[in-house]
Amino acid sequence: MTTLVYLVPAALFLGGLGLSGFLWALSSGQYEDLHGAAERILIDWDDKLER
Repeated sequence: MTTLVYLVPAALFLGGLGLSGFLWALSSGQYEDLHGAAERILIDWDDKLER
């Protein structure tokens, strides 16, 4: 029972840390362009540089 005194605040702190990181990512625009990165991997940049 005494271990819960340490584990519950630690879990709440880590959960709050994860939530604040997620909210920071939302506010900084990390999720704005979801299709751009998926399509950008298909572009062959070396082929365009040679032309």
